[in-house]
Amino acid sequence: MAKSKKTFSSKPSGSLTPWLGIAAVVILLDQLSKITITKLFKYGEELVVTNFFNLVLAYNRGAAFSFLSNESGWQRYFFTAIGIGAALYIIYLLRKHAGQRMFCWALALILGGAIGNVIDRIAYGHVIDFLDFHWRGLGHFPAFNIADSAICIGAALFILDELRRVNK
Repeated sequence: MAKSKKTFSSKPSGSLTPWLGIAAVVILLDQLSKITITKLFKYGEELVVTNFFNLVLAYNRGAAFSFLSNESGWQRYFFTAIGIGAALYIIYLLRKHAGQRMFCWALALILGGAIGNVIDRIAYGHVIDFLDFHWRGLGHFPAFNIADSAICIGAALFILDELRRVNK
């Protein structure tokens, strides 16, 4: 009787595991960077790195661009609930479409970023931001963190994936 050989296909796996692994790496890098910055800086302290980039310890009680940050505190729970809901929906989508590589990369990055910021909201009541880009004459872009970066990269990949799909 002939033994069947296992062959390794170049097709992407239908497993959820690699995508959750990517999200976990984002969460780990995000949380380690936030722990490091809070140990090295006092609130509001900044370190000039280049003529367009600083490290600064900032807190954001709101959402992107400090949306609703000046509210009385309800936004902490609101944005935490949105983050958890989004994470659950993304896990559902990853399970359903685990073989679509670019789509899942996008979702995994967004998932890791969302959970990274939810951890901050639960632990501290605000999101820790520290990356501060600025341009002479234009001012400072709102400070952000690795989780925010992963969400933006994921969103860009998601748009690129959709544009590729439309063009096929």
